[in-house]
Amino acid sequence: MTIKVLIVEDQFIEANNLKHILVKAGYDVCTIARSVPEALSILDSEQPEMVMLDIYLDGQQTGIDLACILRDRNIAYVYLSANTNRQTLNAVKATNPYGFLAKPFRKKDVVIMLEVALSAHQQKREAQNLTANGAIPPVNKNLFPQIIGHSQKLHDVLDQTKIVSPTDISVLLLGESGTGKELIAQAIHQLSNRKNKKLVVVNCGTLPATLIESELFGHEKGSFTGASEKRIGKFEEADGGTVFLDEIGELPLDLQVKLLRVIQQREIEPLGGKKKSINIRVIAATNRDLEEEMAAGRFRMDLYYRLNVFPILLPPLRERKEDIPDLANYFISQFAKKENKPVSGLSDEAARAMQDYSWPGNIRELQNITERSALLANGRMITSVPIPVRVQKGAHTSEMGLKTMTETERDHIIAALEMCHWQIYGKGGAAEMLDMNGATLYSRMKKLGIERKIVQG
Repeated sequence: MTIKVLIVEDQFIEANNLKHILVKAGYDVCTIARSVPEALSILDSEQPEMVMLDIYLDGQQTGIDLACILRDRNIAYVYLSANTNRQTLNAVKATNPYGFLAKPFRKKDVVIMLEVALSAHQQKREAQNLTANGAIPPVNKNLFPQIIGHSQKLHDVLDQTKIVSPTDISVLLLGESGTGKELIAQAIHQLSNRKNKKLVVVNCGTLPATLIESELFGHEKGSFTGASEKRIGKFEEADGGTVFLDEIGELPLDLQVKLLRVIQQREIEPLGGKKKSINIRVIAATNRDLEEEMAAGRFRMDLYYRLNVFPILLPPLRERKEDIPDLANYFISQFAKKENKPVSGLSDEAARAMQDYSWPGNIRELQNITERSALLANGRMITSVPIPVRVQKGAHTSEMGLKTMTETERDHIIAALEMCHWQIYGKGGAAEMLDMNGATLYSRMKKLGIERKIVQG
């Protein structure tokens, strides 16, 4: 069945160029509209499945006004605009479009964006049907013992997780470092039909720049200098299962293009090899503001809208403080079992100190401080916790004195190092706590003049 597309564009030449691209790509193009009233009339008479609309049109109403109507009618739409400033992107984002094409655009950008938008619209309909029909699988509370808490914000995240898990819809996990994005990715995989296949985790921020393509897509023996044997890439390794792309905002632009093609066409091309079809589900995560990254030209809009089919925002720990006692007691229990130490809980004073702290490092920081407190505890109860004084509730800059950004960074790194007994690398090290690469942290320490005996283990 041919897809019918409505173009809403007040510039005659641009509208006709776009029509030519769409017709050549096999789409059925409606009468071109130059204003919102014209577009509404054509919507009723020709009933398009997709609308491509400019923001600034003839008349007083804008494309954003039309988008609100399209959203209420459940009609898919993609924006066209030469204006990509932050204010415009914020206004566009508020209408939840399926895409944004920046002018001037290339033919292949138009075709890919439409394919992405139509696919995303279909997937969203499937998700809405699941919700409406109550087809959400019951969750065994013992299935994910590491997802701890009873706050409403956590329940909202888990409800979204239950809705999207049975589908093959792409998911974008958003939130600060240390909020548990990887745990939610694991939960989505385990509740999906792919649970018996692999969940392959790829940290895009730690891949060597010169080897990223080989790591993701693989290579054949002899395909480049040093390729002494064939390598299976992460996407092929996940065939039949799920790929979790953590820190997706760190991926270089040239790789973003190739990733978009893989996600859309479900096909990889190893270096020096032939194209291969793969069957994967993609879950991505980032702690960056991808709208800002797009506005700065560091992240592709088409990839963003391909990944952002079903976004889940994980709240920071400071917004779900009622979960802190449950999380702390869980970490104490796990530590006691691992280290065979009879620590069983927190004193009221220690619990209050935890509740009063803002936890900039979120759950990861809570785990590190809780484990250190358990290690230092003399009895069965933890009576004190090493909360960093510089950010305790009630501390004011007038009392502490204002510091430069460099001084603040230095203090923050030193505080993390002290919590980790000056261990930089490995599990429980300062690099893990600060969500940094170990080599990067060591380089920052040298630059900031931070010196002390370093434990590497």
